[in-house]
Amino acid sequence: MTTTITVEGMSCGHCEQTVEDALRSIDGITDATANHEAEQASIEGDADVAVLVQAVENAGYTAHA
Repeated sequence: MTTTITVEGMSCGHCEQTVEDALRSIDGITDATANHEAEQASIEGDADVAVLVQAVENAGYTAHA
């Protein structure tokens, strides 16, 4: 299952990597790709959207579904 969330506050590749690492650390997630220009992250796997948003916010960014 692919889920896309909006991520605000990313400004570079390092930011993208931080968001991707936070999302990939969640049980059930097999891959995550962030794009700072589109302000989005696409997540492959099975996890509740609220858990995805919380992981991104814990990494220091604003996120919503």
